[in-house]
Amino acid sequence: MISKRLKALVGASVAVVVACVSMLAVTTADARAGGQGHAPADKPTIVLVHGAFADSSGFNAVIQRLTNDGYPVVAAANPLRAVPSDAAQLSALLDSIEGPIVLVGHSYGGVVMSTAATGNANVKALVYVAAYIPETGETVAQLTDQFPGSTVDASLKAVPLPDGVVDLYIEPAVFPANFAPDLPAKDAALYAITQRPATNVALTEPILGDQAWHTIPSYALISGADKIIPPAAQRYMSERAGSTVQTVKGASHMVFVSHPDTTVSFIERAVRETR
Repeated sequence: MISKRLKALVGASVAVVVACVSMLAVTTADARAGGQGHAPADKPTIVLVHGAFADSSGFNAVIQRLTNDGYPVVAAANPLRAVPSDAAQLSALLDSIEGPIVLVGHSYGGVVMSTAATGNANVKALVYVAAYIPETGETVAQLTDQFPGSTVDASLKAVPLPDGVVDLYIEPAVFPANFAPDLPAKDAALYAITQRPATNVALTEPILGDQAWHTIPSYALISGADKIIPPAAQRYMSERAGSTVQTVKGASHMVFVSHPDTTVSFIERAVRETR
């Protein structure tokens, strides 16, 4: 089980990271005449939250399409250190944005945004893209193991840090096959090299506080051939949350990279339905 493996990597106790430093990347553009999308006149800001073993650059194709359709876009750099501090940083970013927001999270990014958006009246929709939709008290490891099919346990590479926390990576040799098998091999190899680690703390600590999906409409784009978060787990979480669901058959965990048009269409559907 992934939870047992992670605990074994760090011993009996784990230090919780309280603060971290991150950069925020913001991309905005005016609507172009004849744009491809059908965005409403008053467009919300789309905030994208990446997950573990990744950074915001994976959203590049999605960002390009959204900005072409006239949406202001913010790509939040998720620290991947611990859920409370990661969520606090995202919450501060959301507070700095005027007007309505549609929040989009991939993988562990779904955990962070579920906490960060709680109580924020400007957040009109939560869009989970191959993402965790957790309930209070659960852990990422628990949700990963709840259904068979994840390769995470066999893919992890541990790098112990001086403070006792452990950084976790996906072994680059198996990253293409397990994380992104529907991408061209050369692209998957680049993502393997540029991945950012998550701490063992982020993946094993219980998630605290009320979860935003209880009060904010949620949408779940399920990756039908996901080897990281099993599709059955994604369906379970989305059904529990009462999410509007769309499944992309044959899509890997990086569905937003391999199917950017579908991802953008789904995000824009959430915009239209929650105006």
